[in-house]
Amino acid sequence: MKEIIDHTIRLDLRSRIFRVITGVGFLLVTFSGQTFGQKPPKPDPRECLRPINLKCENDREPMGVDVLRPRLSWNLEGEGYNRRQSAYHILVSTSAELLKQDKADLWDSERVASDRMIGIEYAGKPLPSSTRIFWKVRVWDEKGRPGPWSPIASWVTGLFSDSEWKAKWIGISNATAATVLLRNEFVVQPGAKLAILHVCGLGQFELIINGQRVGEAILMPGWTKYDQTCLYETFEVTDLLTPGTNVIGLLLGGGFYRITGGRYAKFKGSFGPLQAIVQLHIRYADGHEDVICSTENWKGCPGPITFSCVYGGEDYDARLYPRGWDKPGYDDSAWEQAVTYLGPGGKLRGHSASAPPIKVVEIFKPVAIKHIQTNVAVYDFGQNASIMVRLVCEGPPGSKIRMIPAELVSTNGFVDRTSCGRGRAWWEYTLGGEGRETYTAKFFYHGARYVQVERYSAPETSELPVVVSLDALVVHSAAEPVGDFACSNELFNRIRRLVRWAQRSNMMSVFTDCPHREKLGWLEQYHLNGPALRYEFEVDRIFVKGMNDMKDSQLTNGMIPCIAPEYVVFGKDKTDFSNPFRNSVEWGSAFIIVPWQQYLFSGDMHLIRDYFSAMERYMDFLSSQASNYILHFGLGDWYDLGPNPPGYAQLTPRSLTATAFYYYNAQLMAQYAKMLGQKAKAKAYSQLGEKIKKAFNKEFFDPTNRWYGTGSQTAQAISLVFGLCPPAQRTCVFQSLTNDIVRRDFANTAGDIGYRFMLRALADNGASHLVYLMNNQTNKPGYGYQLAMGATSLTEAWDARPTSSQNHFMLGQIIEWFYHDLAGIQPDPIEPGFKRVIIRPNFLADLDWVYGRYKSVRGEIVSAWRRFGNTISMRVKIPPNTSAVVWVPSHSIDNVTICGVHPKENLGAKLVGKNRGYLIFKIGSGEYHFTSRIGNSPQLGSLPQPGDDLKVNSLNKLHRDF
Repeated sequence: MKEIIDHTIRLDLRSRIFRVITGVGFLLVTFSGQTFGQKPPKPDPRECLRPINLKCENDREPMGVDVLRPRLSWNLEGEGYNRRQSAYHILVSTSAELLKQDKADLWDSERVASDRMIGIEYAGKPLPSSTRIFWKVRVWDEKGRPGPWSPIASWVTGLFSDSEWKAKWIGISNATAATVLLRNEFVVQPGAKLAILHVCGLGQFELIINGQRVGEAILMPGWTKYDQTCLYETFEVTDLLTPGTNVIGLLLGGGFYRITGGRYAKFKGSFGPLQAIVQLHIRYADGHEDVICSTENWKGCPGPITFSCVYGGEDYDARLYPRGWDKPGYDDSAWEQAVTYLGPGGKLRGHSASAPPIKVVEIFKPVAIKHIQTNVAVYDFGQNASIMVRLVCEGPPGSKIRMIPAELVSTNGFVDRTSCGRGRAWWEYTLGGEGRETYTAKFFYHGARYVQVERYSAPETSELPVVVSLDALVVHSAAEPVGDFACSNELFNRIRRLVRWAQRSNMMSVFTDCPHREKLGWLEQYHLNGPALRYEFEVDRIFVKGMNDMKDSQLTNGMIPCIAPEYVVFGKDKTDFSNPFRNSVEWGSAFIIVPWQQYLFSGDMHLIRDYFSAMERYMDFLSSQASNYILHFGLGDWYDLGPNPPGYAQLTPRSLTATAFYYYNAQLMAQYAKMLGQKAKAKAYSQLGEKIKKAFNKEFFDPTNRWYGTGSQTAQAISLVFGLCPPAQRTCVFQSLTNDIVRRDFANTAGDIGYRFMLRALADNGASHLVYLMNNQTNKPGYGYQLAMGATSLTEAWDARPTSSQNHFMLGQIIEWFYHDLAGIQPDPIEPGFKRVIIRPNFLADLDWVYGRYKSVRGEIVSAWRRFGNTISMRVKIPPNTSAVVWVPSHSIDNVTICGVHPKENLGAKLVGKNRGYLIFKIGSGEYHFTSRIGNSPQLGSLPQPGDDLKVNSLNKLHRDF
């Protein structure tokens, strides 16, 4: 055994390279230096813990922080094992120079004996608004040794109250203009030290100062319920200003604020005329301040974009562009004076309610161009994604180039927009005729793989414009990727890419259902795909914004609608609360479930605390709609696989899933009340849950067949996962689930609501091998089938039918199984936020290796394993100030080594338990290598849960020896 390990893997506990060679199908783990078989070196006593990755309000260098007591966080780096923080010291100042002298004029926390490093509230002097704040931190380690100060980080404050806004909402008199230009010239005196600008432009805006676009973000601000919340953006623009005359320019478009139709539109609606509010604070070296505000003294005119709709597209006429308008000295005498408006009514909020910015994150060149007619060509960009276009062209003035996005092409070669809603949508550029021209879309994005380019001559000539180049700009949230997963099954790696593209394409300022047909925040995705999203991206702030969107959309009777922000009500009866497209508890429950998932992954209780009373109102509404504790409304297991085309639940009673969520909500509310110290409410919600559970079992459990509902996969799975199934019935209910899967030759029938719970029911009950078999195929509706059909992003329907969206992430829960169960990286609800990590992989016989990396709020976690004959090799990395429990497959401690030595000789790990073929070790921070000789054990990963007792002959063939 030692020879195998020594010749295969080498370890350097200080530095390592981890490479995944997926094409060959094996994991190569390369280390240099010390080999396994040697004892790990003791930590160098000179090494200290060093704070890194400093964040304010869960963001690096955030702008517009509008909370009075922002929360500060950091990660740690430090070599060795069991590294822990024992104390911290924070300095906060208005001056970086003061911090360099280890001085603070706002807050000196002094030494605080604590291991906290996440969410520490600022506790200094009142923060000045519109100011850059600097801070740094140092920590003491487990031996009381102080470390060095961190690099200096900063944040920029926003405006803390409505009274600080001195500017006015302004626009132009033409309230129907598709887009609006606004400009204002102002004078900057010599000696400007700091310039902070706050702006909200509705529906969307682009900001220019002295001819330079400000920032990289697009589609600003984030979409909201504008009569409740309007988001403002904050920029430091010091370097863009010069002594003398300067100019601020704004281009405004409609966004979700105003949808007028004219082409394809999912709905029409408006919160008012296009308008903006701008406030610029300029501070000078002598201490005085100038404040430049938007007023009726600004100038405005209609913009060169003559059609702007988030659904129908964008028409840009270069002949209408007023060249030089955004620079000082432009003659704006023909422009009208701005008019003032009252604003749409929403409270102006900054960073506290904002999601990460949307940016151009990738650029696609066409992989193929097919010419269909003289003036028509179809560009294939090879990947379905959320895109905007960048066109370079030449031609006569007045000639046009129309670019039509689509996910599919028809048999005649033209694009097929069936999956996108069938209506007309495009970008259209009218040339100005001034040589080579470049057009980059401003306010319209669309999910597409193909773009059909149509060229039209100007009326007075037959000359067609020339397309020099066309790029697809991939646009979505700039939320940082935090996960990496790969395994020896290349189909699974392709499935991850398929789902991940759908996640990316729908990760905007809300989590949209699709990037074309609707672009709406359907709420079931927020919780059903919550863990899958969190394993891949740093999305806490999108969920924070989402909770505010839900609260803003909550009805006076407490109902949380299916969509937030709620811009439209679908269904025949828009006022009937039984309308399932507006009122489905499986959707609205995101308001109660998201705070729990946020707490589990980040350790942050703020959503629970901030929204508890609003959650109570939702629970009161549900209780008012229940009949004997059963709910009888909702969409149910949307898009399940039944005999009819997908839509409403076909296989599972809608009242079953609705009541199951009602119960789960009551359980969570009892937990929240307990966490908040509200014992009476905790007891009341617990009692409510027991009543719902009793009614649920009376209504839905079939004692003859010993299953729930109709015996569907969703009905059994959700009853098991939510704990509705009594202990005495769990084995038979689980058997009903697995028997149905096997009877269908490992086919899935669960839909949008049920699929996550089927994954969890199987994995949590020791049957991940069934999940493997269900997804390791391409001939039945599912992920592999979609890939076989040519999909490049996850589709709306399991069978990838062309009438459904080809870019939908609602069925993407398999990502959670990859990280949580195959790699085994799991949060611990007892010590949330990965303060303690559970490492519990499933060592499935059909997999040779798995690699998982997750950058948690506390730092990077790695769990990787590979099989060498009858030996399992595990690689685990835990960040400083964090601990873990690791499940190692073995019946005997003598068959296990840790970093090359017997576990009893390794001081960094401690055996704390055994569980049917697994040894459970507790470890501190550091990098560990476990090996385990497993012999001819049955399939690993089947942990002792109710499914262990099953005696199902049809499952015996699934259990293989190593």
